[in-house]
Amino acid sequence: MQKVNLTQHFLIAMPNMVDPHFAKSLTFVCEHNDQGALGIVVNRPIDMSLNSLLEQVGITAATGALGSLPIHFGGPVQTDRGFVLHTPLGQWQSTLAVGTDIGLTTSKDILQAAARGEAPRQMLVTLGYAGWAPGQIEHELANNAWLTVQASLEILFELPAEERLAAAMGLLGVDFANLSEEAGHA
Repeated sequence: MQKVNLTQHFLIAMPNMVDPHFAKSLTFVCEHNDQGALGIVVNRPIDMSLNSLLEQVGITAATGALGSLPIHFGGPVQTDRGFVLHTPLGQWQSTLAVGTDIGLTTSKDILQAAARGEAPRQMLVTLGYAGWAPGQIEHELANNAWLTVQASLEILFELPAEERLAAAMGLLGVDFANLSEEAGHA
């Protein structure tokens, strides 16, 4: 199979996706290389706000609208750990640079900054992430489990979670309702 780098792409789960963690999901790929891939599901808010999360980790709650920011299910790996996808990149203790302007931060200092009103301009907070072993994502693509498209920051950070999947499909010119559960190969 041809080598492909899906960093900064969306993975759109096909209708035949049977894994309940990913059915009807939109995942942002933060890293894809020879060691595998790491992504964050971006359209699955859970019943928790940023203030609730801050309280659980012993940080004084955020003020204003930021405190009501929804927390998302980011994937089935390390669901007890927070991951903050944000722009701009910033200077945090533990950040994976996803390109030049997006970061994925796992250190508590970004949450402390958010509580002080010094959050990054745009951020999406998740519990957990999605991970793939070397070659696994390529195998899933070959089996028509996913569609891929270059990610859009507008979809990622500006649209409500329930609109992100359809908007990502729109980047491909496809309506999710028109997709078949049957895969075909020419």
